[in-house]
Amino acid sequence: MNLGEQLLGALAMYGLPLLCAVTIIASVGAPLPISLLLIAAGSFADHGEMNATMVVLFATLSAVAGDNLGFALGRWGGRRLAARVSGWVGSEDKVEQAEAHFRKWGGWGIFFTRWLLTPLGPLVNLVSGFAGYPWIRFLIWDVLGEFLWVFLYVMAGNVFSHQVEALGSVAGNATWAVVALLVSGVIAWKLYQLRRKVQTA
Repeated sequence: MNLGEQLLGALAMYGLPLLCAVTIIASVGAPLPISLLLIAAGSFADHGEMNATMVVLFATLSAVAGDNLGFALGRWGGRRLAARVSGWVGSEDKVEQAEAHFRKWGGWGIFFTRWLLTPLGPLVNLVSGFAGYPWIRFLIWDVLGEFLWVFLYVMAGNVFSHQVEALGSVAGNATWAVVALLVSGVIAWKLYQLRRKVQTA
């Protein structure tokens, strides 16, 4: 049984507290399949085992809490601590990539790394902190982005719940991963189309 399957089993058993704990840890930078759990939580909500509103609310708050912990580490630990932490959440090259992304996009970079470029999210949190980005502005962009991310994945699990359940007996945990990839692909394509319209306008 892999980590994803173990976490799905734990989610079925412990529900919202487990989801919140994993969301916080993943937002700080641990490589956990949190998008998978959000889709599963949406499916559980569709079957009446969880409350969708509570899932969206508390998962968003948990993600914001984890992001702000990363921001605080960057703010008070500085570039040196960020370099050490980067060994856990990514390489030094990834930190530089996140730094370049942040310098180019600013607040929009924070917003997009919450739900579209999620692997860079924890690193952008650190960069935002040691770069001296205003905390209130970080918090606003963070809340907007995390809410959108949580809402999209929970609703995807809710909408595709019966299809995933039907395929689950055949494909097992891989089905959840496929749904997560499909949702991410659709979101990325829509964003690409929007960006092309803005550029040609």
